[in-house]
Amino acid sequence: MTHMHVAGSIHADASSAAPVWLEKPVDANVLVDGLWSGTAVRGQGGEMHVGGLPVSEIMAQAGSPVYAIDEIDFRGRALTWAQAFSGWKVYYAGKSFLSGTIARWVSEEGLNLDVCSLGELTVALRAGFDPARIGLHGNNKSEELLRLALSTGVGRIIIDSSDEITRLERIGAELGVRPPVLIRVTTGVEAHTHEYIATAHEDQKFGFSIAGGQALVALVRCQGSPHLDLVGLHSHIGSQIFDTNGFEVAARRTLRLMSQFKEATGVTLPELDLGGGFGIAYTIDDSPATPADLARGLSDIIEHECRAFGLDKPLLSLEPGRAISGPPGTALYTVGTIKDVELGGGQSRRYISVDGGMSDNIRPALYAAEYSAVVANRVTTAPPTLSRVVGLHCEGGDILVRDVFLPSDIAIGDVIAVPAAGAYSRSMASNYNHTPRPAVVGVRDGKVSVILRRETLDDLLALDAGLD
Repeated sequence: MTHMHVAGSIHADASSAAPVWLEKPVDANVLVDGLWSGTAVRGQGGEMHVGGLPVSEIMAQAGSPVYAIDEIDFRGRALTWAQAFSGWKVYYAGKSFLSGTIARWVSEEGLNLDVCSLGELTVALRAGFDPARIGLHGNNKSEELLRLALSTGVGRIIIDSSDEITRLERIGAELGVRPPVLIRVTTGVEAHTHEYIATAHEDQKFGFSIAGGQALVALVRCQGSPHLDLVGLHSHIGSQIFDTNGFEVAARRTLRLMSQFKEATGVTLPELDLGGGFGIAYTIDDSPATPADLARGLSDIIEHECRAFGLDKPLLSLEPGRAISGPPGTALYTVGTIKDVELGGGQSRRYISVDGGMSDNIRPALYAAEYSAVVANRVTTAPPTLSRVVGLHCEGGDILVRDVFLPSDIAIGDVIAVPAAGAYSRSMASNYNHTPRPAVVGVRDGKVSVILRRETLDDLLALDAGLD
């Protein structure tokens, strides 16, 4: 019997050449349209600028590595989603990246906020976000979390289990409040994405099954409860979704459930949330739809299915996260070690080690997510060479950018910039190998502002009771 390494395919193709979609660029200095934040440009001398600042100045002020968030771009994307889905309730999915500053930006651009933990809800409330504009997710919400949500007047709670219904009824009765709730359902539709982030098939931890009948039972139970205000259904079909095709069957099944509920109770549910998962471009192989195209496509689907079931069009909501926070973020690293590895057959790959890694972006190691990169501190006429950007951690799967063409004259001390780093990089970051997490800074109009300060070794060691 043979056994695959625990990192699976991350190691299985370690000796392969570049993937078929990765074209060798004529000029490795080019910032490809659609991958970078709105203000990312090559300035005089060829150095990359973000938010009106050269990357060297950002790193001089904030250190290396660092996440730089383009404030103008973030706000512009939030506003674009709000305008494209006018008449809908648009919730920014805080799990993609949340801080006090981000919560304020989201609020000021008119979006609602979706949170899914005690920590996220606490950040939102302390940032002054209106609790009535907050939605709460989670498959195992604690007593403490639910009490905080009900006592502060959170606008809606998305129920995920029968146990949660019981908890909410009890806490609602104790506090004398009747929280608005939606029932999260599993539609049996799986988005075309990596299995680790596909969330609408039946064998999973989220929601009530429509096919198994649990969803209708949960709806009827909540409708009959004197302690809950049932307002609608919630469905989420996956992540990194580029078009509306995956929503058609999901919407049909969800609206059929609404129709069955109306037949059983005589009550029309007023709201339907289609979830999030809208994708962004990480590489030249990605081509996500615009918010305007998504709005037209989703509206057409809902209107068609409502006519088929004889339902009035419900109030619609959705939850974009990475589509707003991802592209404004650029991760900046410093090159520390360069190593050429022969692959056989006359092929080779250059391993470029930087001062970050899987602790500040786990996605490539976790599910082989693809990214792009450029040398950001200068331009060069050197020909591109197939490269792999890797981290400093003691793991063979510690890969930040699996395959990318970078200039062949790359050198120690050069700056590597990775686009689309605003979503999930910092949110999923860890302290693996006792590595402090990087700072997150906002960049705008030539100025740097701290969003999350850099962690220090003292921060980490303060938790170690054995070092007192």
